[in-house]
Amino acid sequence: MSSGRKGQGRQKIDMKKMSNEINLQETFSKRRGFFKKASELCTLCGVDVALVVFSPSGKAYSFGHPNVDIIIDRFLSQVPPQNNDTMKFNEARRHAHESELNVQLTQINNTMDNVKKHGDELSHLLKEIKTLFWWACPVVGMNKVKLEFLQKALIGGV
Repeated sequence: MSSGRKGQGRQKIDMKKMSNEINLQETFSKRRGFFKKASELCTLCGVDVALVVFSPSGKAYSFGHPNVDIIIDRFLSQVPPQNNDTMKFNEARRHAHESELNVQLTQINNTMDNVKKHGDELSHLLKEIKTLFWWACPVVGMNKVKLEFLQKALIGGV
Protein backbone atom coordinates (compact mmCIF):
# COMPACT_ATOMS: atom_id res chain seq x y z
CA MET A 1 0.00 0.00 0.00
CA SER A 2 1.04 3.58 -0.44
CA SER A 3 2.46 5.33 2.55
CA GLY A 4 0.89 8.73 1.86
CA ARG A 5 -2.54 10.18 1.79
CA LYS A 6 -5.14 9.21 -0.76
CA GLY A 7 -6.11 11.72 -3.43
CA GLN A 8 -9.63 12.99 -3.51
CA GLY A 9 -9.84 12.93 -7.28
CA ARG A 10 -11.46 15.55 -9.39
CA GLN A 11 -13.80 17.67 -7.34
CA LYS A 12 -16.41 20.20 -8.31
CA ILE A 13 -15.38 23.80 -7.72
CA ASP A 14 -18.04 26.32 -6.73
CA MET A 15 -18.54 29.13 -9.24
CA LYS A 16 -18.00 32.31 -7.29
CA LYS A 17 -16.02 35.47 -7.78
CA MET A 18 -12.44 35.30 -6.57
CA SER A 19 -11.77 37.57 -3.61
CA ASN A 20 -8.08 38.21 -4.29
CA GLU A 21 -7.87 40.89 -7.01
CA ILE A 22 -4.34 39.93 -8.07
CA ASN A 23 -5.30 36.30 -8.58
CA LEU A 24 -8.46 37.41 -10.37
CA GLN A 25 -6.52 39.54 -12.87
CA GLU A 26 -3.88 36.85 -13.38
CA THR A 27 -6.47 34.14 -13.95
CA PHE A 28 -8.36 36.34 -16.43
CA SER A 29 -5.20 37.08 -18.42
CA LYS A 30 -4.48 33.34 -18.78
CA ARG A 31 -7.91 32.53 -20.22
CA ARG A 32 -7.84 32.70 -23.99
CA GLY A 33 -10.26 29.86 -24.54
CA PHE A 34 -13.26 32.06 -25.40
CA PHE A 35 -11.45 33.79 -28.24
CA LYS A 36 -9.94 30.53 -29.45
CA LYS A 37 -13.35 28.81 -29.56
CA ALA A 38 -14.92 31.77 -31.34
CA SER A 39 -12.15 31.70 -33.93
CA GLU A 40 -12.61 27.94 -34.43
CA LEU A 41 -16.36 28.41 -34.92
CA CYS A 42 -15.69 31.01 -37.60
CA THR A 43 -13.20 28.80 -39.37
CA LEU A 44 -14.99 25.46 -39.13
CA CYS A 45 -18.62 26.53 -39.51
CA GLY A 46 -18.29 29.69 -41.57
CA VAL A 47 -20.33 31.75 -39.12
CA ASP A 48 -20.03 35.39 -38.14
CA VAL A 49 -19.20 35.82 -34.46
CA ALA A 50 -18.80 38.79 -32.14
CA LEU A 51 -17.42 38.34 -28.64
CA VAL A 52 -16.97 41.09 -26.05
CA VAL A 53 -15.40 40.31 -22.67
CA PHE A 54 -14.75 42.75 -19.84
CA SER A 55 -11.69 42.23 -17.65
CA PRO A 56 -11.86 42.61 -13.86
CA SER A 57 -10.37 46.08 -14.27
CA GLY A 58 -13.21 47.06 -16.63
CA LYS A 59 -11.27 46.98 -19.89
CA ALA A 60 -13.18 45.52 -22.85
CA TYR A 61 -11.65 42.85 -25.08
CA SER A 62 -13.38 41.91 -28.30
CA PHE A 63 -13.18 39.45 -31.15
CA GLY A 64 -15.26 39.55 -34.29
CA HIS A 65 -15.42 37.87 -37.63
CA PRO A 66 -15.51 39.58 -40.07
CA ASN A 67 -15.62 42.62 -37.76
CA VAL A 68 -17.15 43.30 -34.33
CA ASP A 69 -18.83 46.52 -35.49
CA ILE A 70 -20.50 44.84 -38.47
CA ILE A 71 -21.86 42.01 -36.33
CA ILE A 72 -23.15 44.33 -33.58
CA ASP A 73 -24.77 46.69 -36.11
CA ARG A 74 -26.46 43.76 -37.82
CA PHE A 75 -27.66 42.43 -34.46
CA LEU A 76 -29.02 45.79 -33.29
CA SER A 77 -30.65 46.81 -36.57
CA GLN A 78 -31.79 43.31 -37.61
CA VAL A 79 -30.87 44.21 -41.21
CA PRO A 80 -29.17 41.55 -43.33
CA PRO A 81 -25.58 42.41 -44.23
CA GLN A 82 -24.80 44.14 -47.48
CA ASN A 83 -22.52 42.21 -49.77
CA ASN A 84 -19.51 44.23 -50.72
CA ASP A 85 -16.69 43.19 -53.02
CA THR A 86 -14.35 42.21 -50.18
CA MET A 87 -16.90 39.89 -48.61
CA LYS A 88 -17.66 38.35 -52.01
CA PHE A 89 -13.95 37.84 -52.67
CA ASN A 90 -13.39 36.25 -49.25
CA GLU A 91 -16.39 33.98 -49.73
CA ALA A 92 -15.21 32.90 -53.19
CA ARG A 93 -11.69 32.28 -51.89
CA ARG A 94 -13.04 30.22 -48.99
CA HIS A 95 -15.22 28.14 -51.33
CA ALA A 96 -12.26 27.56 -53.65
CA HIS A 97 -10.14 26.45 -50.70
CA GLU A 98 -12.93 24.15 -49.50
CA SER A 99 -13.20 22.61 -52.97
CA GLU A 100 -9.45 22.07 -53.08
CA LEU A 101 -9.53 20.42 -49.65
CA ASN A 102 -12.45 18.21 -50.73
CA VAL A 103 -10.47 17.05 -53.76
CA GLN A 104 -7.48 16.24 -51.54
CA LEU A 105 -9.73 14.39 -49.10
CA THR A 106 -11.25 12.34 -51.91
CA GLN A 107 -7.79 11.44 -53.21
CA ILE A 108 -6.62 10.42 -49.73
CA ASN A 109 -9.76 8.32 -49.18
CA ASN A 110 -9.24 6.59 -52.54
CA THR A 111 -5.61 5.90 -51.67
CA MET A 112 -6.66 4.51 -48.29
CA ASP A 113 -9.23 2.25 -49.95
CA ASN A 114 -6.63 0.98 -52.41
CA VAL A 115 -4.12 0.32 -49.63
CA LYS A 116 -6.80 -1.48 -47.61
CA LYS A 117 -7.74 -3.65 -50.61
CA HIS A 118 -4.08 -4.43 -51.21
CA GLY A 119 -3.65 -5.38 -47.54
CA ASP A 120 -6.69 -7.65 -47.72
CA GLU A 121 -5.30 -9.31 -50.85
CA LEU A 122 -1.94 -9.83 -49.14
CA SER A 123 -3.53 -11.34 -46.05
CA HIS A 124 -5.63 -13.64 -48.28
CA LEU A 125 -2.48 -14.69 -50.16
CA LEU A 126 -0.72 -15.34 -46.87
CA LYS A 127 -3.56 -17.60 -45.75
CA GLU A 128 -3.42 -19.48 -49.06
CA ILE A 129 0.34 -19.92 -48.78
CA LYS A 130 0.00 -21.22 -45.24
CA THR A 131 -2.55 -23.80 -46.37
CA LEU A 132 -0.46 -24.83 -49.39
CA PHE A 133 2.70 -25.35 -47.38
CA TRP A 134 1.12 -26.69 -44.21
CA TRP A 135 3.90 -29.25 -43.76
CA ALA A 136 6.46 -26.44 -43.37
CA CYS A 137 4.80 -25.45 -40.08
CA PRO A 138 6.42 -26.63 -36.84
CA VAL A 139 5.26 -30.09 -35.79
CA VAL A 140 4.58 -28.80 -32.28
CA GLY A 141 1.72 -26.64 -33.53
CA MET A 142 -0.05 -29.41 -35.48
CA ASN A 143 -3.11 -31.24 -34.26
CA LYS A 144 -3.58 -35.02 -34.41
CA VAL A 145 -5.25 -35.03 -37.83
CA LYS A 146 -2.47 -32.99 -39.41
CA LEU A 147 0.20 -35.16 -37.80
CA GLU A 148 -1.41 -38.32 -39.18
CA PHE A 149 -1.74 -36.71 -42.59
CA LEU A 150 1.94 -35.65 -42.45
CA GLN A 151 2.95 -39.18 -41.50
CA LYS A 152 1.05 -40.62 -44.48
CA ALA A 153 2.59 -38.01 -46.79
CA LEU A 154 6.11 -38.82 -45.62
CA ILE A 155 5.56 -42.54 -46.04
CA GLY A 156 4.16 -41.90 -49.49
CA GLY A 157 0.58 -42.83 -48.89
CA VAL A 158 -0.88 -39.54 -50.01
